[in-house]
Amino acid sequence: MFFYAPLDVTQGFVQKIFYIHVPLAIVSLCGFMFGGAMAIGYLRTGDRKWDMRSYVAIHMALIFGIGGLITGSIWAKASWGHWWVWNEPTLVSFLIVLLLFCTYQPMRFSIEDPERQSRYASVFAIVAGAFVPLNYVAVQMATAYVHPRVLTLGGANLPPSMGFVFVVSLLAFVLLYVTLWKYEMASKNARSQVRRLRRTLLGDDLVRPVGRSAAPR
Repeated sequence: MFFYAPLDVTQGFVQKIFYIHVPLAIVSLCGFMFGGAMAIGYLRTGDRKWDMRSYVAIHMALIFGIGGLITGSIWAKASWGHWWVWNEPTLVSFLIVLLLFCTYQPMRFSIEDPERQSRYASVFAIVAGAFVPLNYVAVQMATAYVHPRVLTLGGANLPPSMGFVFVVSLLAFVLLYVTLWKYEMASKNARSQVRRLRRTLLGDDLVRPVGRSAAPR
């Protein structure tokens, strides 16, 4: 990114934030769709592990999406002189998708019943995830735009050296997303096991006859 990729003719060094901003946005949108796919697995099987996978996927995608917004605003300020441009479909559509998924967690945790919570959250994740590709196609069909079209329905619009660095950066962020997703899944599973063990121990204490000393554990 800093040594191999050439400087942009018009933007110079500031264009290199492209190799961070665009992969963050792409991985975020793919993460939302990944969460929707995991939610389909829960509705088909009823297995809570699919619901947890969907929750973690959307959680991580939100973090990447916020990073994409921040880096995009920095790039816009350096290139256009404004932190945000409201008449640009690419920026506004991404913000709409991000705000849509920001309602996922408040909606989810407003439901107390675990079964209803997982079911409603899965339906939301599927519908919102299906909105992502539809939104992308609608933006690509827009005629008035300011944002540079680097990735289009017809392919990439980059010189070979820049395209190579972009692909490497994209793969790096994909691996980062998958790694963080797996770490958070391991954390959630460990916490769930601890809760089950705690309930088991408390249950043993409740059914133990009065006066009998507890066996060492």
